Amino acid sequence: MFNLSVNARAGDRGRAWAIYFVCISCYMLSMFYRVSVTVISPQLSADLGLDAARLSDLSAAFFYTFAAAQIPLGFVLDRWGTRRVMTLLNLLGVAGALLFAAAPGGGVATLGRMLLGVGMSCNMIGAMMLIAAWFPPHRFATLTGAIVGASTAGQFLAATPLVYISQAMGWRGAFIVVAAINALLTGLFYLVVRDTPPGVELPLVGKENPLKGLAQLFRHGYYWVISLSTFFRYGCLMALQGLWAGPYLMNGLGLDQVQTGNILLFVPVGYMIGLPLWGRVSDDVLGSRKRVAMPGLFVSAGLTLSLGLMQGMPMWVLCVLFFLLGLMSAPGQVMYPHIKELLPDHLAARALTGINLYTMLGAAALMQTAGFLVDGEPSAMHGIEGYWPVWLFMAGGLSLAGLLYLLIPDSRIGRERRAVVEG
Repeated sequence: MFNLSVNARAGDRGRAWAIYFVCISCYMLSMFYRVSVTVISPQLSADLGLDAARLSDLSAAFFYTFAAAQIPLGFVLDRWGTRRVMTLLNLLGVAGALLFAAAPGGGVATLGRMLLGVGMSCNMIGAMMLIAAWFPPHRFATLTGAIVGASTAGQFLAATPLVYISQAMGWRGAFIVVAAINALLTGLFYLVVRDTPPGVELPLVGKENPLKGLAQLFRHGYYWVISLSTFFRYGCLMALQGLWAGPYLMNGLGLDQVQTGNILLFVPVGYMIGLPLWGRVSDDVLGSRKRVAMPGLFVSAGLTLSLGLMQGMPMWVLCVLFFLLGLMSAPGQVMYPHIKELLPDHLAARALTGINLYTMLGAAALMQTAGFLVDGEPSAMHGIEGYWPVWLFMAGGLSLAGLLYLLIPDSRIGRERRAVVEG
């Protein structure tokens, strides 16, 4: 999908960096929308009449449509170009945010979240294509990794800042403001971005079946183990950060909305630190993909269970716990190079897209599953006992994924690097 041999000329560097930073801003919005429900969940439940299951459906709708959009996305981008596709999808995201803000009930609000999921579905993969077109190949991994790290600022904005805005303007007013920002960024994106540097043409795309080769991919057991692992590792993090941490902290532990927002800030801090940290450990310290990704699953399971033991704990303990939850989910990013290095080169792009599909499906499915496991309305759940079924289910899924990960080999590149590290 990417043509890494194409480089921008020296005179176009200014535009290249402008494209890069507007892509960061768009991806930050995607990260904001993913987790924006949790700190406003009490107002949503009260205003829209949502019980735990319907609140889960509302939050999960974003991830289901986001995941579904991944299937045709690469083919559409190749055929129509990143500028047009991302612009149209982000306009759809603006419409989704406005519909969500104006929703009279849960059904319309869920439709708004679905539009947001489709609207944000291209912001990362489109940024990768633009980086491949405008920057030298040897900077691709660094620049794409930096976008993921910088995008966590969107999660910061969905914590305490969103609390203050919603207290001042109401949650509906807050989303109108975000929709306006989204519209401005979309206009800026269209003005700044070009698919390729001057004089470079987009490659011609044939009429091949975009699903070609998937059957080959599905025959590899590695793919299913790593898909299950990223399903649970990212799904558990998003189900917690994107929805259930808010009710747990406010209704379960009795914290106020600002305290909850402050604690939730520690999740993206841990995740942002963990992304480069575990990548470096995988590349240069252990020389292994498996020995980084697999232990992270077991540690995350233990940290999830510890949520059931936090009654009466001081704030600093909660901050440390949520920091560690973000930090120990970050090794999951190593699963992407792991699957790429395990499979033949001609399946690499499909494997990465397929893993991303299950990453987003995990967030949606686990949010909904948690809604079924929690009994009654979140506002009526005082104390943390009612959340134990959620923590047990999440920890069980993470542990199962970890056990299955034991059965797959390290990648060839991982083995070669470990041989260098060890001697």
